Amino acid sequence: MDDTRYTKRTIVKEDVPSAVLNETRNVKIYLPPGYNELLSYPVLYCQDGEDFFNFGRTATHMTKLILDEGLEPALIVGVDVDKKLRNDEYSPEGSRFRTYCRFFAEELVPYVEARYPARKDAASRVIAGDSLGGTVSLHIALDYPELFRRVLSLSGAFFPSSRERIAEEDDLSWLQLYMLVGLQETAVETSRGTFDFLEENRRTRELLESRDADLVYEEKDGKHLWGFWQKELPGALKLFFG
Repeated sequence: MDDTRYTKRTIVKEDVPSAVLNETRNVKIYLPPGYNELLSYPVLYCQDGEDFFNFGRTATHMTKLILDEGLEPALIVGVDVDKKLRNDEYSPEGSRFRTYCRFFAEELVPYVEARYPARKDAASRVIAGDSLGGTVSLHIALDYPELFRRVLSLSGAFFPSSRERIAEEDDLSWLQLYMLVGLQETAVETSRGTFDFLEENRRTRELLESRDADLVYEEKDGKHLWGFWQKELPGALKLFFG
């Protein structure tokens, strides 16, 4: 993976203004090999943008898959988060959760689509996140199905409040999810307490399947760490962009 063909790439930095958050948000946008403004591209939107690029090596994975395996070129939009405010923005109980979801759907997506040749249909957008990032990604898809119908979750923090939200829906046959969770994630220590992510994901899987969601669900040896998720990202990218 140290081949310069894979690590040489274009990532543009943007400051996205937000009226609902009353701030500007740092966003990084990956442009795939052969990027051409006359073409149009599907888009991967990532929570924890800095982590997806640095620890997930998402841009490197995408470039390698495009060059070596013929994956369809896609844009990657990584949205930064202040770690001190992450629970407030990503947790359904968080004080900034509603406004963050509005920012993502009503300000970020239009901003990107006004400035880059991003395809403007739900089938061409994928929303991704790890842990609580997976949580907020699923909630955004449920609340804005006209924008997002495809969710990539890496050990999503799917606790009772998320299952209550899922239970409000009778038919989720329109929703495509990739869910990964580690077999060693049975006692994950977080700032909110210790949780059994494996059991929480299993319960959430059952609920999603009962509502006919299009679900690819994987349990593999791994802990609640980027070292685990990073190795599994290429398979998830191929699922959505292959």
